[in-house]
Amino acid sequence: MQIKPLEQGNLSARAYAALKDALISGSFGPGERIVMQDLAERLGTSVTPVREACLRLVSEQGLEIRSGRFVTVPELDLTRYMELRMIRLALEGLAAGLAAEHAQRADIDRLAEIQQRFEEARKAGDSRAAVVMNREFHFGVYRLSRMEMLVRQIEVMWISMGPILKVYHEDVITDYVGADEHVHLIRALERKDGPAARTALERDIVRGGEGILRHLTELQQRRPSAIEG
Repeated sequence: MQIKPLEQGNLSARAYAALKDALISGSFGPGERIVMQDLAERLGTSVTPVREACLRLVSEQGLEIRSGRFVTVPELDLTRYMELRMIRLALEGLAAGLAAEHAQRADIDRLAEIQQRFEEARKAGDSRAAVVMNREFHFGVYRLSRMEMLVRQIEVMWISMGPILKVYHEDVITDYVGADEHVHLIRALERKDGPAARTALERDIVRGGEGILRHLTELQQRRPSAIEG
């Protein structure tokens, strides 16, 4: 778990930011239990700001509360994933379309550099680096929309998606590494073509999700037999 001790200040807000970032970056997997006291020790603070941070993330449906001592990351679930995907398509597609109106040459060059590093990490089997680079690429695009409230709502969706993407990069067998649609998106930004940028982003979510859907469907099919056995 990649979490650093907090600096002094608003500890509740800092604890929230640290835990949110850990969830988005895939430091926690689906179903993982997070003991508040252990997390407080890692952050170098008391348990109170950690509890407040956890409760905030519970309200955003990124965590589930099980007791006064710990929370858990929601389990992998096909219904949950499909709901997340539908919302992501709407919000992230909108952000990509708006980004095309504002992207400058320096922005596009930066995205191309991140994309190259993402492809290299995927090909090398470095799942942690791939998760980080994929996130940097997507949010690099979304911030170009210049709509802070929209980016914030997307970030909330990624709190729930982070653990799922961790499974995707580590356990799901797929031929799609994000290269095709990311490149199409970059080219659309170069042309300032909002509809094409939106389409490329939506296709990236759908194509990347094909492996997740297969994985979740297989899990769902295995669960009843495990109960019966």
